[in-house]
Amino acid sequence: MSESDLLYKVVVNHEEQHSIWPADRQTPVGWSEVGVTGSREVCLSHIREVWPDITPLSVRQASLERAEA
Repeated sequence: MSESDLLYKVVVNHEEQHSIWPADRQTPVGWSEVGVTGSREVCLSHIREVWPDITPLSVRQASLERAEA
């Protein structure tokens, strides 16, 4: 099986960080599937579209709180 034949799924954690994971493996603890499955490039393309700011959620929230103070 070549790399282009492998299927991946997009997963996200509580910090809204995205990653790809082999589709035939159980999703790791602390991560959730977002419903996108395909080739590595399809999954990475989806991540680039939906995750333009890679700053973790907790850091973004802390920055907003400091700005509001």
